Amino acid sequence: MVSAGGNPLYVPETGSKGGRICIIIPTYNEKDNIIALVPKVLAKDELIDILVIDDNSPDGTAAEVKKMAEKNDRLLLIEREKKLGLGTAYVCGFKFVLDAGYDIIFEMDADFSHNPKAIPEFIKAIKDNDLVVGSRYISGVNVVNWPMMRLLLSWSANLYTRIVTGMPLRDATSGFKCFRREILAKINLNQIHSDGYAFQIEMHYKAWKLGARILELPIIFIDRTVGESKMHAGIIKEAAWMVWKLRLLSLFGRL
Repeated sequence: MVSAGGNPLYVPETGSKGGRICIIIPTYNEKDNIIALVPKVLAKDELIDILVIDDNSPDGTAAEVKKMAEKNDRLLLIEREKKLGLGTAYVCGFKFVLDAGYDIIFEMDADFSHNPKAIPEFIKAIKDNDLVVGSRYISGVNVVNWPMMRLLLSWSANLYTRIVTGMPLRDATSGFKCFRREILAKINLNQIHSDGYAFQIEMHYKAWKLGARILELPIIFIDRTVGESKMHAGIIKEAAWMVWKLRLLSLFGRL
């Protein structure tokens, strides 16, 4: 089941995936990682489907996903024409899975920094919550293989976010999480335009302001060993501005 240009060729009947779980995995040059990751994720629960959103990876990531999808109808692919960013990839994926009727929707990285072994814990926890966030900082600091400066930057960014927004999350920049469809459907996805850290903060903040029951689940984050990080200075600057934007929009009732 493959789609191209962000417009799915396969469109499930509305509600046809009720009771199922979809794990959205954006990719850009993640061929080696995605080949190893897909079977490990699908093995965690028979109700899991995976939606890969690939931004025209030069390394042939999409081609490898297509090969796997031919043998497994639990793997879906949306191909986009160029590198458009993490935020737009997730918004594209969210719209697709909400239309398809999935009940539980995950965000997950392709590089094994998010351990598939934690997935069953998320599925159990989401039964009593609207949003479960995999937190690196809820029980100490659980990050492996990061340089000290990057760790301090991440920890400080989350402290800064809590102070400015008042949102009681230890890890507001986490990209490993799952939503119940009811809370995700309440967020106006057409108003989400941020990327990277800022995207994660924005999604968490809007869910929180909607009254979502949010649980932070301790995870161990292990930095990628294959491929290159997508982190750059622009992502950090956008996140620093986003927290003030969200606070101001909330104060003026325009969130």
